[in-house]
Amino acid sequence: MNGPAISVAMSVYNGERFLDEAIGSVLDQSFDDFELLVLDDGSTDDSRGIIETYAAHDSRIRPIIRENRGLIVSLNQLIDEARAPLIARMDADDICKPERFARQIAFLETHPDHGVVGCWTEDIGENGDPYPIKGLDHPLDHEGFLRAIERSEPLLCHPSVMFRREIVRAAGGYHAAFRHCEDYDLWLRLATVTRIANLPERLMRYRHYESQVSSRHSTEQQIGAAVAMLAYRERCAGRLDPTEHIAALPPIDQLDALFGREGVAHWVRARVAPGLLYSTHGLRDNGFDLILHHIREGGCREGMWRTVGRLLKIGEPGRAARLAATLALPG
Repeated sequence: MNGPAISVAMSVYNGERFLDEAIGSVLDQSFDDFELLVLDDGSTDDSRGIIETYAAHDSRIRPIIRENRGLIVSLNQLIDEARAPLIARMDADDICKPERFARQIAFLETHPDHGVVGCWTEDIGENGDPYPIKGLDHPLDHEGFLRAIERSEPLLCHPSVMFRREIVRAAGGYHAAFRHCEDYDLWLRLATVTRIANLPERLMRYRHYESQVSSRHSTEQQIGAAVAMLAYRERCAGRLDPTEHIAALPPIDQLDALFGREGVAHWVRARVAPGLLYSTHGLRDNGFDLILHHIREGGCREGMWRTVGRLLKIGEPGRAARLAATLALPG
């Protein structure tokens, strides 16, 4: 028997709050020739029960239940176990609109030179209410995608993408070193081997809330994204990518040695620090020390005094005093 046209890859960890709505939106797609792989990554809530209940009523669902191994391992396992040539990503807290798969598979069928296609999103809050976003929409064509890389603009919404399985496998899948920005690193690696596009249709309702991974791990995510950009530039220049075979990124102070030249660590701090000024989690974790280091090595101080007030507002008077004292030193 022929396999399905699409494998939907969903990794779940303690996702019971939104999981029912996410799975339901996949099952309600107008294009129904798919398998839905739902991997429960050792959840301690009722995610497993929800998955197994759906699987008992719809043969397209393939549950994978195991101990916790983390998102990157889960994503790579889903790619390995997929039976279709096309994989549609999906998260356990987002919602597909009914025409998403039909629109994306039609695009890939008529654009054989494209390996990845995403779509624009309708951003929603924790309870499904509108969530206003001031940023740019994702680029529509590959040329725009390459420009967006250089401008540090949004590239793809990870749970909205559909990609060709073999292209991603040939690129090495998701790399373990880039935890919490594994998708960004993958897009940068794919940008030089295939064409990438987004559909100008809001086919995904993308949820924002305080406890999601991208909020809780903003410092690690932004550091990883900066290193991924450096690795991209190495590849574009025809040099070896020093991150290709490492299992974890080294501390920032060791990046000069990793890339074999001075100034890499300084560049990473300068790139990351401005984004952490508005991150509550970043100001409370090791992102705060990164900001102080950035100032002490002569980095840009724009917006730093306002951050002193922000630290007081979030209940961090000790850190507010440390930042103020650092800013008071000669620049």
